[in-house]
Amino acid sequence: MMSDLSKRNKVSDGLLGNYRYLCKKSMTIRAMESAVPRKKRQDVNAASNRRRRKKKKRARSLCEPLELNALMKKAKLVEPNPDSTLNSAPEPHRHSVMAVLRDSWEVDSGFSESSPPASGRSSPCLGPSPPAASVVALDCEMVGTGPGGRCSALGRCSIVDYHGNVLYDKYVRPCQPVTDFRTPWSGIRRHHLHNAVPFAQAQEEILAILEGKVVVGHSIYNDFEALNMDHPSHMVRDTSTTRHLRRLAGFPHGRRSSLKLLANKLLNRRIQAGRRGHCSVEDAQAALDLYKLAQEKKQNAKLSKQAKTHRLSDAFD
Repeated sequence: MMSDLSKRNKVSDGLLGNYRYLCKKSMTIRAMESAVPRKKRQDVNAASNRRRRKKKKRARSLCEPLELNALMKKAKLVEPNPDSTLNSAPEPHRHSVMAVLRDSWEVDSGFSESSPPASGRSSPCLGPSPPAASVVALDCEMVGTGPGGRCSALGRCSIVDYHGNVLYDKYVRPCQPVTDFRTPWSGIRRHHLHNAVPFAQAQEEILAILEGKVVVGHSIYNDFEALNMDHPSHMVRDTSTTRHLRRLAGFPHGRRSSLKLLANKLLNRRIQAGRRGHCSVEDAQAALDLYKLAQEKKQNAKLSKQAKTHRLSDAFD
């Protein structure tokens, strides 16, 4: 009896093993069969992508001389001539022409661009620098409200004029109860908000100061969001998105640098140091000085661009 059971178990094990083997074999064959058309599809897609890239490159190479020639005419580097192209320019001057055009675009669009999160990127401001009386710098410190202090609310606001004098510096009591003072970053403690100004009153006072002013700040759209206000994008100077400052500091393209790093690198100034947290007056003054530095570099770049333009016009003559 036992021998019959053992024989049956061996037979069933053998059949089960054969079944597993056949299943694996069939799955392998099916995978190999499906891999062939998949490889063909990948090859077709790769070929179409290559053709598309070549077509774009060819179109770009055809359009680039015409665009550069139009820019040269606009910059008054050559006389307007409908039959002329970039290739008509002498070979030794071609690289210098392109350098001047590139510098012109960098200077014109470098500093005044700002990136509001909702309205998108603002258009470059090509006009002269605003008068000093119309420039102020703003910085806000936040506290946390709601569960776990996850919601940011205004806790302190500071505004300084073009010369660094304090126009406004008050602690603000949020509309909701504060659940996290964020003291290591905000520098705000519980006793600071005991006699603080209510948010509605602070908002009204701040809007009255900022009206008609060019507002400087670092990541300033976060401050505008905390104040629940909008400001014309052409009257905003955000030092966190300024290409001049990134280049001066030697930071890689596209990187958003903190105010602390920029102040340390370009102003040789230590801010946001120590255990007391940030000071909104100090941060506003640092952003203002970075703005002044960028404006100074912008003016110098314009002067050098004009000198290059004169040299190139003499060379074409």
